[in-house]
Amino acid sequence: MPDSSHTATCLAAIDRAAGLRQISVEAVRNLKTWLKGAAFESYRGDLIDLIRQGKFAELNGLFWEVIPFGTGGRRGRMAALGTATINARTIAESAFGLAAYLRKVKGAAGGRAVVAYDTRHRSVEFAQLTATTLAASGLKVFLFDGPRATPELSFAVRHLNCDVGAMISASHNPPSDNGFKAYWSTGGQVLPPHDRGIVDCVAEAGEIPAVDFQRAVADGSIVLVADEIDRAYLYAVEELSLSKARGARALFTPLHGVGESSVFRALTAAGFQQVEILESQRAPDGAFPNVPLNLPNPELPSALGPACKRAEESGADLVLATDPDADRLGVAVRTADGRCLPLTGNQVGVLLLDYVLRKRHEAGRLAADDFVCTTVVTTPMFRAVGEAAGVRVIDNLLVGFKYIGRTIDDFGAKNFLFGAEESLGYLAGDYCRDKDAAIAALYVMELASELKSEGRTLADELDRLYGKVGYFAESQRSLALAGAEGRSRIEALLAELRDRPPAELAGIRLARLRDYRKNEVRRIPGTEITGLLKGDRGDLLIVDSAAGPLEFSFAIRPSGTEPKVKFYLFARARPDANTPLGALKSAADAAFATFQDAVMRWAGERLSSAARSEQSAKTP
Repeated sequence: MPDSSHTATCLAAIDRAAGLRQISVEAVRNLKTWLKGAAFESYRGDLIDLIRQGKFAELNGLFWEVIPFGTGGRRGRMAALGTATINARTIAESAFGLAAYLRKVKGAAGGRAVVAYDTRHRSVEFAQLTATTLAASGLKVFLFDGPRATPELSFAVRHLNCDVGAMISASHNPPSDNGFKAYWSTGGQVLPPHDRGIVDCVAEAGEIPAVDFQRAVADGSIVLVADEIDRAYLYAVEELSLSKARGARALFTPLHGVGESSVFRALTAAGFQQVEILESQRAPDGAFPNVPLNLPNPELPSALGPACKRAEESGADLVLATDPDADRLGVAVRTADGRCLPLTGNQVGVLLLDYVLRKRHEAGRLAADDFVCTTVVTTPMFRAVGEAAGVRVIDNLLVGFKYIGRTIDDFGAKNFLFGAEESLGYLAGDYCRDKDAAIAALYVMELASELKSEGRTLADELDRLYGKVGYFAESQRSLALAGAEGRSRIEALLAELRDRPPAELAGIRLARLRDYRKNEVRRIPGTEITGLLKGDRGDLLIVDSAAGPLEFSFAIRPSGTEPKVKFYLFARARPDANTPLGALKSAADAAFATFQDAVMRWAGERLSSAARSEQSAKTP
């Protein structure tokens, strides 16, 4: 074990590196904690080796921040050590913080927890570590005996009457990543004030208690959960069926994740007999070897490429794809010319919204106090479709399905009809509080089956809705900006937009800024406050064009799960009886493309300016 002289030498080396600006102030603070703290003794040898080798760029990447709780819990690249990575220490801290905060809330030790995990590298290791940490803190822990979907974890929290839950997953991130999602007794991901309370308890973690996994299983403090929860979960999904139509053919890919255990089993249980699994992407594998670029994100058309090719060969009506933890559903439809057309999350969301509302109306189960909900960066078409059906629309929620989950409880689950977000997240029913690809797949297949019996497709149904409420176009862009410098540039970009929003882009006059950090609406140009926003505060800005027959808007926010800044862009063309839908779409799409380019050019120029300012500050 390294002695105190080694530690002193390393502390001096860190100070020299900081003086040369080879390492950030935050990294210095975190490194010194790990070098001097007794709780980090097992990591100290490896840490000293890196310092002795002068690998300060690597050390900065490992320690530049304490990995935060974002919109989807803690998520990031895996490493052997470091405060800014997912490793044994950061996972154990997360579990300990969850247990410690629960104890504060309850005012007593004990409680119940359930833990699940997906197919990523080290997920089994991290799940067992989470379970043993929770058990050592006095909780009775239910641990799934194999990979499961995130929505089944949400279901299990409620079904098993647990106080908390944890899911080991990094959703659709690259193979290098993993993460920890924390759930509260509602089955939803933790929200204020619980998220802040857990973070505070994580920060207080020193020596973390542990128990032997096999011994904990033997004495019953950890209970392995098998098919009994699967059956209850699948039954809950099947019970939400709205149609007996079962004629659609689909090709399903789990993208090497857990989707076969939820989506495929749910569709089979519901009576769909024409669903083929793409064999090349069927096997659970955290490397995602047969997914283009190894990026298992069904939002990316490239990820759906192999499945679309197979669907075009086989004549399948649809492609369904899930991310590794099977809470998101990507959809592509085969058009009349035989090609596969990927649909966006916004398009699928409004199709399913209209389907649910129409079927409820036909069954006489649509009440005036029923509601649907979505986030502020989801298509405005969601509101148009909901209002046309006469239901309450709640669309002022911040990004993250946890806000939809909370809204279900706040306004009453018995009146909740449907929730959606643009990133392929959908939910109906009362069985869980997180987005679920299984219920989404069931409704997509039912809708497609009904349309097929009429000789129509999902694309045709989308055009019908456009003809009814107007044409809406949306897109999403992102810019990767990693590390402390990336975060600084993102903050500079948001500050620029907040303080000096452009008055015009691509000849389009911009009229107002919605600032969700300050929860206020301001006029552009100028600083006049014209209204206040209700709800949670978040680091999100939305700019809207002036009202007219063709309207545009764009939103900017830092990602809560990846080192990037995200842009959401929207266009709306109001219905025009004198203009055919095809011509209306073409004109709107052309103007929207120009608008998108102008927004990204404006952002690129500001980010470049921020980078130059940083470089100038570093130059002696």
